Amino acid sequence: MPLYLLSEKLAFPSPDQADAEGLLAVGGDLSPQRLVLAYSTGIFPWYSEGEPILWWSPDPRMVIRPEEYHPSKSLQKEARKKTYRISMDEAFEEVLDECALMLRHDQEGTWITQGMKQGYTELFQHGVAHSIECWLDDQLVGGLYGLSLGKVFFGESMFSKRSNTSKLCFWALNDFAQNYGLEFIDCQLHNPHLESLGAYTIPRKEYLQWLYPALQHDTHLGPWTEDFAQHKKNNS
Repeated sequence: MPLYLLSEKLAFPSPDQADAEGLLAVGGDLSPQRLVLAYSTGIFPWYSEGEPILWWSPDPRMVIRPEEYHPSKSLQKEARKKTYRISMDEAFEEVLDECALMLRHDQEGTWITQGMKQGYTELFQHGVAHSIECWLDDQLVGGLYGLSLGKVFFGESMFSKRSNTSKLCFWALNDFAQNYGLEFIDCQLHNPHLESLGAYTIPRKEYLQWLYPALQHDTHLGPWTEDFAQHKKNNS
């Protein structure tokens, strides 16, 4: 498959033109408009500092439907202790920074470059990107971030400074997403941690069949802080 070189025009090739590893295109920018277009067509950026922007549409794709998520008994036990406080959209940039600092067993450095931070911070300012935070008193000890379009949440990264804190955030995301009417969470690439949380892979063709109808719904823009707080209150 040829590797497409993007121009200033806001356009992407069809996802089925990606190579065997899922790499589809190179170049372009990380403007909010291009990022929204990419996710709306099943594509996302993933590259390292010093590299050109690389755009991917892997096959298969890792996903989970919120109603299919079931927290483990040990995680439920942890939640009952009420050691931690879970919030949404209270510390987006801090979550992004912590995700960038996390050491990953399967990679050197971070793919959350300065350009990525700027791009997703702009999406947050546009009310499209969101974060879930886990707090121990006033210390941020876990979190995840991603973006929401239509009835889909596109997960980007998570971090954990204490055992189970990212899992608590993932549980909170699934619980809120189900109540909020989101149809599925896109986890992008397979990894054992996500699989342990209940995510699974489906063919890219099936993923796109899920994606396009879910994007026909309106996107709820703006911070989800108050909605999330009300959701927790209703379920306490």
